Amino acid sequence: MAHYQRVGNVPAKRHTQHRDGRGRLYYEELMGEEGFSSDSSLLYHVAIPSAIVDARTWELPDPGTVANHPLKPRHLKLHDLFPGEEWKSTDAVTGRRLVLGNADVRIAYAAAGETSPLYRNATGDECVYVESGAGVVETVFGDLEVGTGDYVVLPRSTTHRWLPTGDQPLRLYFIEANGHITPPKRYLSRYGQFLEHAPYCERDLRLPSAAQVVEGHDVEIYVKHRGAGPGGLAGSVHVVPQHPFDVVGWDGCLYPYAFNIADFEPITGRVHQPPPVHQVFEGPNFVVCNFVPRKVDYHPLAVPVPYYHSNVDSDEVMFYVGGDYEARAGSGIDVGSISLHPGGHAHGPQPGAVEASLGAEFFDELAVMVDTFRPLELGEAGRASDDGLYAWSWSGRGPK
Repeated sequence: MAHYQRVGNVPAKRHTQHRDGRGRLYYEELMGEEGFSSDSSLLYHVAIPSAIVDARTWELPDPGTVANHPLKPRHLKLHDLFPGEEWKSTDAVTGRRLVLGNADVRIAYAAAGETSPLYRNATGDECVYVESGAGVVETVFGDLEVGTGDYVVLPRSTTHRWLPTGDQPLRLYFIEANGHITPPKRYLSRYGQFLEHAPYCERDLRLPSAAQVVEGHDVEIYVKHRGAGPGGLAGSVHVVPQHPFDVVGWDGCLYPYAFNIADFEPITGRVHQPPPVHQVFEGPNFVVCNFVPRKVDYHPLAVPVPYYHSNVDSDEVMFYVGGDYEARAGSGIDVGSISLHPGGHAHGPQPGAVEASLGAEFFDELAVMVDTFRPLELGEAGRASDDGLYAWSWSGRGPK
């Protein structure tokens, strides 16, 4: 995020002595991307950020995937993954379940009621969509209060934890990159400012509150990192002698932030607009789009629902989070559903949806879409939540 921020107590000049009121040096940490050739921030710690006193293996929640073979479109019912009150004993780190994944991106889901352990994803940025509920994301940069409709973007290796609040589950949709997640380049000037045609801008982003120094000793941090396990991932638990939330100030262009989907201004036209107009973020070999309530096509002969399409380079994952999705009427898809439309299969509206949409002036729909440029495989949660019927919904009959 190329917008400079300065929070808390930092020295006038970087890489110079910075002391507390008793004359003790703070410890400066440079957190930077791409070999310190891209965005970075400087954080000032009370204690040495490198210190650990123990390390052990963390057995990650099942990171394995299997191919979508034979190739089929699928309907995954994510709300079935945490039945009853199971969410009350689930946290957003150890309890998240892998739905879909490839070498570039992993999509996971959790319904959480417990405070998570401290966590650091060292494999890539995370973009987390809050489907419902409320909570606080405590980070080494400060706290973010989050609620329904928020995207939370957490840069790689940001130490943080999730604290659900209220009496309902905090339902979270995790998009974990094997790299960095940013606003689309076409929305930005060559210096990183949002341009006038962008559907959101700097004013819509929420930054962490000022960091607070938290006391604590022999504190555990769960770390997901590169390794020899399934998907090239491994997990470790580091025990640090003092709490990692000991930052008195920071400045730079790398930090977590939140953005609410209601602040995305839809781009519309006389005829149906292609998916890139809905884009909100991009990552390595994938994009994130959102479909929000909007006025629809106003040509007198317009067909408001999407045309049948073959996105020949991509798998398309649509997560339905609110409203009525006209193109999927009659398919069984509802709030909490995912549709997976893989490359190699033409897809589009359900039977009867085109005719039913004619004359519509407004769509009240809310969905988050991920398009990947390598095939997605099914994680254990994807296999567990598959309805087994969606592939036949256009023809009205399945195999005998």
